[in-house]
Amino acid sequence: MKWALMVMVSTSMFVSCKKDKDEDKPSGCEISKTNLVGSYKLTALEYKQSATAQPVNYLAFMEDCEKDDILVLGNDGNYENKDAGTVCESHEVQKGTWDVVGHTININGMLQQGIITSYDCKTLICYVENGITQGDRMTYTLVKQ
Repeated sequence: MKWALMVMVSTSMFVSCKKDKDEDKPSGCEISKTNLVGSYKLTALEYKQSATAQPVNYLAFMEDCEKDDILVLGNDGNYENKDAGTVCESHEVQKGTWDVVGHTININGMLQQGIITSYDCKTLICYVENGITQGDRMTYTLVKQ
């Protein structure tokens, strides 16, 4: 009888202390145009020439004046890539349109048909395949400012 009671108490403790995985996710972070609107900074850029290739940090190849740029996704469907911080010598503001359908984001002129793999209301991770060569993948990590 004591053993049965101890097993029941132990089981109820583990079940009641078990963390629900959905509790870790912030609410309202669905991938939608409304939720993605905002300013982002590129914090990681990884390139793989093929599925089995070692990833290469492409951010290391960018000029310092490009690494601090801010991508602004407007709620009107327009974007602007602002040359923030250190201004590049050939200072050119990139503008265009953007949209998201399902898990696909399209930023005309910058990120064509990016597949969103993760979004937690702060960090957006997406990739583009076959951008430079067939079978490659460029993965972008953008953090909301």
